[in-house]
Amino acid sequence: MEQNRNKNPQDNNPEDKRPKNSIWITLIVTVVIILLITSVLNAVSSSQYTATTFSDFLDAKNAGQLAEVEIRTDRIVYLTKEEAAKPAAQQKACFTGLPLGNTMDLAEELHAQGVTVNEQIVEDNSFIIMILYYVGMFVIIFLMMRMVTKRISSDGMMGGFGNNKAKVYMEKQTGVTFKDVAGQDEAKESLQEIIDFLHNPQKYTDIGAKLPKGALLVGSPGTGKTLLAKAVAGEANVPFFSISGSDFVEMFVGVGASRVRSLFQQAAKVAPCIIFIDEIDAVGRSRDSRFGGNTENEQTLNQLLGEIDGFDSTKGIVCLAATNRPEILDKALLRPGRFDRRIIVDRPNLQGRLDTLKVHTRKIKLAEDVDLRKIAQATAGAVGADLANLVNEAALRAVRNNRQAVNQEDLLVSFETVIAGTEKKNTVLTDTEKRMVAYHEVGHALVAALEKHSQPVSKITIVPHTSGSLGYTMQMPEEEKYLQTADELKVELRTLVGGRAAEQVVFGVKTTGASNDIQRATALARNMVAQYGMSDEMGLMAPASQGNQYLDGQIYMDCSQETAALVDKQVKELLDTCYQEAKQLLISHRSLLDEVSEYLLAKETITGDELMAYVNAENKTAEPLPAPEETTE
Repeated sequence: MEQNRNKNPQDNNPEDKRPKNSIWITLIVTVVIILLITSVLNAVSSSQYTATTFSDFLDAKNAGQLAEVEIRTDRIVYLTKEEAAKPAAQQKACFTGLPLGNTMDLAEELHAQGVTVNEQIVEDNSFIIMILYYVGMFVIIFLMMRMVTKRISSDGMMGGFGNNKAKVYMEKQTGVTFKDVAGQDEAKESLQEIIDFLHNPQKYTDIGAKLPKGALLVGSPGTGKTLLAKAVAGEANVPFFSISGSDFVEMFVGVGASRVRSLFQQAAKVAPCIIFIDEIDAVGRSRDSRFGGNTENEQTLNQLLGEIDGFDSTKGIVCLAATNRPEILDKALLRPGRFDRRIIVDRPNLQGRLDTLKVHTRKIKLAEDVDLRKIAQATAGAVGADLANLVNEAALRAVRNNRQAVNQEDLLVSFETVIAGTEKKNTVLTDTEKRMVAYHEVGHALVAALEKHSQPVSKITIVPHTSGSLGYTMQMPEEEKYLQTADELKVELRTLVGGRAAEQVVFGVKTTGASNDIQRATALARNMVAQYGMSDEMGLMAPASQGNQYLDGQIYMDCSQETAALVDKQVKELLDTCYQEAKQLLISHRSLLDEVSEYLLAKETITGDELMAYVNAENKTAEPLPAPEETTE
């Protein structure tokens, strides 16, 4: 095995051992092009003259009709007096072949008649010059065609029409191990056995066990599926073939199947190795012929299935694939013996996010006040790519502020930038608009603060941001939760509609600022009724199903029109009830709503602790805070 590992897979590349047909193709094409160019030039040159016989030339000479004659090495070109009398643009000379005898006598006769004669001087090296001319033309065209054929061959046309586009990586090139992958302990544990088999195949074959031929990595975008595959290759120290599913798909029938064959032939040469097909749904889509199929896609998929069945797993070839749409894959692709394992690469939990942040901050200079656990708590639902972007944005902010290290504020502001965008410093709200935004945001915050099962408020701001929001209320969960009760979801609904309720209680108007809140509340209420079975009238019936679980997670109604209408009715009643409860809660705490809103208007941004100080003061658990002084900037 060590011998196979140290051998460069590209040394065994079958493409390097194929006959050099492309050189002969280039030679033939070059000769054809030169012949075409020569014939075209001769045709263009001949079209400028009128072809005549030598007898016609002699008749014109004897009749004294010649005005000008040019004796060339291969022909005689002459202009009659009739043509010479025409404008230069309309003149058309005639040409004829050379006589068998000496042209010197002919020239003397023409001079005697007063005809202008131009003789082409024939030099001894003219033949050599002509040869050099054609050789130079051949070399230039050959080199140009060679460049073109190489480019086209690499794209899968002409000599390399069916070649695959896989990139071969060795361990020293990937440079990725399991230390670089955090927050996916379950996925790494499932892949560890594959690595052990590639390292020590004998202990598995002795007992009769076979290496799984394939493993399918399934998860949301950005969870680290490709990184995991590279880490497996890095840990096993074997060649890593990486190709996208879309690279197999072409408009020409048979090309994709040819590329599949070529890829597995290369892998067999350097086994043990790992083949990784990213976005396999591009080539592994279900062969549903109800609405017509795609012949090329089906042939490519059939070839892929055959190649996976055909290779010997004892040689150490493992096929990994990644997708975020497993529901559309062909059933034959997922059966045991092909992709034996489905490994879920899920969104990381609290500890996973903390470990991921530690990985991404290893090369970042951090200040002493940085608490990554708080950042991990605030980023519930974030994937590895989101956290990497957050850390990078924090580092960029530290550089913009001329600091040598990233502090906690940089990380928090970067998180807010990701969810709400940057502050719009040039946006100026009127006093009325600013007041409405303040009451709206405090409405959200107060409902959350006064309820028992809500997430704590961490920040309230009325500074406009580039995401389109004129302000926002941020809630930060204290602990990771995997289940939510109906009461907790209703609290979330009341919090979402609390902004509109505050507008109605204080101003008696409805503004467009609640549009996003209403959309989120409607989606949550529909899930409660149609998916979670939390409606008394609907009972345990689930008239909706979720599609694209790892993408947008949109639900689709799978019921009759009457049931759908009943779902809409239940959703509206649930929203109306939560809205009235939020409204009543704010009415009963109207003085607190006014105090906090005035405080927010003065400071523009307040923390959750400042909010809770007012709430606790009203509940007689703390002294009221003094009114803030007006600050001018």
